Amino acid sequence: MARSHHRKKHKTHVRQFRQSHDTSVSPTKGKGRATSVFTISGAVLGFAIGYFATPGSMLWLVIGLLAGGAAGYLIGKRVESQNEE
Repeated sequence: MARSHHRKKHKTHVRQFRQSHDTSVSPTKGKGRATSVFTISGAVLGFAIGYFATPGSMLWLVIGLLAGGAAGYLIGKRVESQNEE
């Protein structure tokens, strides 16, 4: 099917289309992404360290999971605050 927005005579339509869509995009679209990625990664890493450092003790697995998640959350917040500046 023909794509009319690529034709030369429809350049005004393309400009109007871009302006209407550029203003509707919110600037906070990706906010919170780094925090969640680092939190999950830290929790998995903490769980893995707890698993390999102990013979599979459930207490140390939970402690490693929580400590890794907390550390990942703090790192993610710091990364986000540096990106905002």
